[in-house]
Amino acid sequence: MVNVARARESGGRAATTRAAILDAAERLFAENGVAAVSNRQISEAAGQGNHFAVGYHFGTKADLVREIVRRHAAAVEHLRVRMLDEVAGSSDLRAWVSCLVRPFTCHLDSLGVPSWRARCMAQVTTEPALREIVIDETVATPAMRGTLEGLGRAVPGVPGHVHRERSDMSRVLIVHTLAERERALHEGGPTTRTSWEATAVGLIDAVVGLWLAPVTALPDDPPTTTDT
Repeated sequence: MVNVARARESGGRAATTRAAILDAAERLFAENGVAAVSNRQISEAAGQGNHFAVGYHFGTKADLVREIVRRHAAAVEHLRVRMLDEVAGSSDLRAWVSCLVRPFTCHLDSLGVPSWRARCMAQVTTEPALREIVIDETVATPAMRGTLEGLGRAVPGVPGHVHRERSDMSRVLIVHTLAERERALHEGGPTTRTSWEATAVGLIDAVVGLWLAPVTALPDDPPTTTDT
């Protein structure tokens, strides 16, 4: 029984340490970018005397970033699943874009001020290798896959290469718009929208407009295919 109690106590301390490291890393990455922040700085900000704590608990910086992405994934997935149930079978592009955007804005709203999530993701996605981790982890969830499939069905005439291009544009627009609002709220400066819900509406308008924009054919375009 003593050994079991000690194991539980040790596991509890480890979980607390991991949470502190994730909190510190998310904040430091948001403020300074990923490349400018060392594991030692993260360990110190997390209150760890052992400067190798990040490596011990998470491994490489890529592993740490993956855990930062995952720590909010369940909450966002839960919101998106609920929205998918409401739009199942719809051909309305706006409904699918709403499923893409609103889980993020609702989750950020729930974090309060200050939060670091949106700015951290914006910084991480400027690093090519780490950007792929974020994309892979985000797209891997069943609800996100369902959302992207529904969005694809709502724009059946978009050629495949344009579909991929506009997917990238949508991602950049969403990530950096959320980061800018989070930054403005933290700094107490003016915001372009009065609430996260209003921010969602503006983003949905913009992303829908992006997908419905005309497609100009160019001589060197690849053969026309469509993505779903």
